[in-house]
Amino acid sequence: MIDNDRLKDILVQYKSEFVEKQWPNEKYKWEAVKCFQDNWDVNAVDFAEMLNRSLAKTGNLLASYNNFPGMMICEFAQSYPEEIRAMFLSLYDESKDVFERMNAFKMQSGVLLEKYGNGAAQHYQYENAISVYLWLRFPDKYYIYKYSEVKAVSRELRANYGFKKGAITENLHNFLDLYNELNDVLKQDEELKQLLQSVLTDTCYSDPELKALTIDVGFYISRHYGQNNNVIKEESEWYGTEYDPGLTVDDWAELLKDASVFTDGALQIMKRMMDFGGTATCSQLAEKYGMKMDFYMSGSVALAKRVCKKKGIMPDARENGSNSWWRVLYTGRYAKKEEKGVFAWKLRDELSEALDEFDLSGVALYAAETEEEDIAIHGMTPDDNFEFSSSLIERYTKETFLDEVYMTEERYNALVAVLRNKKNIILQGAPGVGKTFTARRLAWSMMGMKDDSRIEFVQFHQNYSYEDFVMGYKPVKDGFELQYGIFYRFCQKAANQPDKDFFFIIDEINRGNLSKIFGELLMLIEKDHREEKATLAYSGMPFSVPNNLYIIAMMNTADRSLAMIDYALRRRFSFFEIEPGFDTNGFIEYQNSLHSETFDELVNKVKELNQTISRDKSLGKGFCIGHSYFCGMDICTDEQLRDTVEYDILPMLNEYWFDEPDKYQRWKNILQGVFQ
Repeated sequence: MIDNDRLKDILVQYKSEFVEKQWPNEKYKWEAVKCFQDNWDVNAVDFAEMLNRSLAKTGNLLASYNNFPGMMICEFAQSYPEEIRAMFLSLYDESKDVFERMNAFKMQSGVLLEKYGNGAAQHYQYENAISVYLWLRFPDKYYIYKYSEVKAVSRELRANYGFKKGAITENLHNFLDLYNELNDVLKQDEELKQLLQSVLTDTCYSDPELKALTIDVGFYISRHYGQNNNVIKEESEWYGTEYDPGLTVDDWAELLKDASVFTDGALQIMKRMMDFGGTATCSQLAEKYGMKMDFYMSGSVALAKRVCKKKGIMPDARENGSNSWWRVLYTGRYAKKEEKGVFAWKLRDELSEALDEFDLSGVALYAAETEEEDIAIHGMTPDDNFEFSSSLIERYTKETFLDEVYMTEERYNALVAVLRNKKNIILQGAPGVGKTFTARRLAWSMMGMKDDSRIEFVQFHQNYSYEDFVMGYKPVKDGFELQYGIFYRFCQKAANQPDKDFFFIIDEINRGNLSKIFGELLMLIEKDHREEKATLAYSGMPFSVPNNLYIIAMMNTADRSLAMIDYALRRRFSFFEIEPGFDTNGFIEYQNSLHSETFDELVNKVKELNQTISRDKSLGKGFCIGHSYFCGMDICTDEQLRDTVEYDILPMLNEYWFDEPDKYQRWKNILQGVFQ
């Protein structure tokens, strides 16, 4: 059942906008039906030409971003007219169950693609397109089905019809029941019927049963009414009000004084939230005050975790068992149309009141992005007070690492222990597991701060040499000059500050000629030979690798074009597998924050794909698809996800299964099918 009072309120606005706003943009729907009815002849001699004429005015009903069912069915009809004629004859056979007919049409399209597709990736004939064909032929009986649209209509009308990704048959039944109920209400609205009659022309279908009008009202509800009134996706509803962390104003005041809970970064977030008015999205905070959105997102989660640990309270739990940490600090709602971002946080009343009484005058309101800004703000140079300058660097802890890198605490502890023990480690893993992302954050977490002055980054390639890495003669104006390489200079820098850890990060370590690049340093980088001196070939001077320098390297296990890493170097490094983090708590929390069913379904398909890759004897788990392809999104759109599939994942699969085109095509269809 739908909420009739709610529908009546919506129809008031729909009718007020119908003639001037709605009809000029949506008239083509009525014209598409008239065009189809005037041209359809299933027994036409030239079936393909007839089908083209019949679908000529469907516009975006059968074409959208990267989705062209109308064009594809016409191309099939051009090459195989009798097969397509038979499919439409079956689809339009009203003596059979409509859902069976739709499924048969879809399955037969898959058969045609496999037999005659000539390399085409998709047939695009899914429930949305097939429902359009049915509606065009029987416009007094059927409606157009689009999952996201009908789900929004059901939610907006507070109906009790459920829609779930993948439950196609159940969804179609509920869709017809919902739209039939909506249609019954529209038939009773004389004013609306008169409005429709006043705008219909000879080029339009007369719509006696108001099925096209029902489709248009559904479209309006899902796209226009909800957005104009800031209620789509329940934007006006605040989440988190049902959860109470049980903290009073005095509790928050006590926590604010505890520097181990409210770190400098946490206080910056609080001050900026207060300055913005107590309600803001991460995008708004990043845009106005500086730092990336992740600073506010991850910082708030980390703060909430510290609060829960300090006070012994439980965070709010979601239905899937994961924790909703942000609700400890905020309530929230979907961002309004005019707000930048997806989700807005509002400081809890008790926390806001405690912040009103807390002295935040010494906390930075705007992020200082350069050393020059720090000097300008604080009126001193680094030489004036090195310790003060160091205190300006953002702290970075194990907890921060676990918030940002999708790895379990046990794996992190093991990773740090291995690196501490061996001094040299290679992070290996599948494409997109975040090896480079992990390496820098591993260094930060072991330093306890984001001090990039103690990190050096280099990428190996086939032309990289000892002269680039250690030292060598380079041409200058008057001849050649002995110049020091990047590793030599960094070792000297680390040796001058023996009380601090330094990290040398090497990307794509297996792409270089390792013996040629390291030379005599192969021995010196070993843990047992640190601080030992060796004579360098070019300078004849003694040199050693300091104890406080750690080497973190990365290699891609799916790079089959490269030889295995040199054995002499292999025994000097520990190897640590970085695995896809789809099932970690951090990724699950990130996934839930996006509120995207398409994202959820695509991740599930990729997890199934990884199982197939792991079982493949020619591949194995080192070739799995990593989670980082799906990270870093504040706003998740189908377009972003399509691009990831089309330009990142599918080219990789094509390389994996270049000699198994059927397997590649199957997974290509599965991944692209998520967007139907």
